[in-house]
Amino acid sequence: MSAAPPTATTADVVLVVDFGAQYAQLIARRVREARIYSEIVPSTMPVAEILAKKPAAIILSGGPSSVYAEQAPTLDRAIFEAGVPVFGMCYGFQLMAQTLGGTVDNTGRREYGRTTLHVSRPGSTLFAGTPDEQDVWMSHGDACSAAPEGFTVTASTDGVPVAAFENDEKKLYGVQHHPEVMHSTHGQQVLEHFLYRGAGLEPTWTTTNVVEESVAAIRAQVGSRRAICGLSGGVDSAVAAALVQKAIGSQLTCVYVDHGLMRKDETAQVEKDFVAATGVQLKVVDAEERFLTALKGVSDPEDKRKIIGREFIRVFEQAQAEIVAEAGEHGEAVDFLVQGTLYPDVVESGGGTGTANIKSHHNVGGLPEDLEFELIEPLRRLFKDEVRMVGKELGLPDEIVQRQPFPGPGLGIRIVGEVTKERLDLLREADAIAREELTAAGLDREIWQCPVVLLADVRSVGVQGDGRTYGHPIVLRPVSSEDAMTADWTRMPYDVLAKISTRITNEVADVNRVVLDVTSKPPGTIEWE
Repeated sequence: MSAAPPTATTADVVLVVDFGAQYAQLIARRVREARIYSEIVPSTMPVAEILAKKPAAIILSGGPSSVYAEQAPTLDRAIFEAGVPVFGMCYGFQLMAQTLGGTVDNTGRREYGRTTLHVSRPGSTLFAGTPDEQDVWMSHGDACSAAPEGFTVTASTDGVPVAAFENDEKKLYGVQHHPEVMHSTHGQQVLEHFLYRGAGLEPTWTTTNVVEESVAAIRAQVGSRRAICGLSGGVDSAVAAALVQKAIGSQLTCVYVDHGLMRKDETAQVEKDFVAATGVQLKVVDAEERFLTALKGVSDPEDKRKIIGREFIRVFEQAQAEIVAEAGEHGEAVDFLVQGTLYPDVVESGGGTGTANIKSHHNVGGLPEDLEFELIEPLRRLFKDEVRMVGKELGLPDEIVQRQPFPGPGLGIRIVGEVTKERLDLLREADAIAREELTAAGLDREIWQCPVVLLADVRSVGVQGDGRTYGHPIVLRPVSSEDAMTADWTRMPYDVLAKISTRITNEVADVNRVVLDVTSKPPGTIEWE
């Protein structure tokens, strides 16, 4: 069973200390899949602050550094002496070994990729019930040659004498490999053994009780005041609105901003599907001209995101005044803004982990400093699949819950170049064709999402109607993912790709070429801007 969403009242919290790992977010997800709540903290956080969070257990992630490098991240020994169960992975394993008196050598023999692990203590806490030999995913240059005093070596590889160790008395455990990745065939089982057997935690993090706790927290925050929520037509804002609606009912008014950056027939779908499912009060604001004026002449993607975020807030402030006026002189103040911010939005905007800013999210990096609302972000610590679970728990139909993700800034960040009405209309038609064909082929569930991108500042030579054309390329970006933190391009059937390409080049004016983006994430992001 997948994990449920977190709340501030979650009892057991597993902290993932991030040493710059590629997979830190994946570790947190895997813990949640074990039905235990997890959060990520940076390795630069003082140990006193980490322990002040009262973690039920701590996981030390991998990282790109050598423990011997001059600027390598370190960790105060106190974290291993606080009585909190600790599990080190890869760099975290080596750091634990070195800090506690073990030996880590730069042997010059590296292990990258799939490696056979030889389990020498099959009945150990981590490896009980797993094969004596199993495939694991390695990524390291240094190696541990001697475990710290009091630790039992439980596994090795052909190149590493100490590939795992355990100290049950102090509840300290470590493995050289990455149990969080799917290539480690028994990795989830090893991780769960640490959580359940090593740390003694119970898998009690369920959708039902967390939704109830979230509703109670929202009611306590809002009281008798009122809130507005911006609906984008996507899953995140819909689920956030439904959760707040469950908490405060008619005190919530949803605002759908028709900013001209939405997909074809988006407004009609929001009014039909969401209002029918929730009965929420919906106010539609026609702001297309306002947004296009603000975006005129702007091509930089970060500037576009921030402008769209700023204008959203301004429209909400205008809607706030109108809603209060409509309520009359006895109407309660609208003090809260509900947003569908997710955990990946926070992480990729440089928040929460001390990591680099990958992009400004419209809910995180794009908010104006003079924001007049207090934010309600009930999904802020959730991954996308967890949001869908909440939506199902709240009774939202599959047409909403299983909808492919769509960015808050809309098609504005799927046009590479200046955003104009003509370019938006062109992209809307191409996007509608792609979505129609994916649905017809039964690929809606297989594909996480398929952004359709217009290269507005690029033109390519083509031949249409026996004549030379100079039209725009359209990019198809089909990707598969669980949570948007990592993704791979989807291997779509050639006949479906061919049909989409043929229809777009035949039916969409000024487009003479369709190309396929086959880049994973990393190194690319899902959206182009």
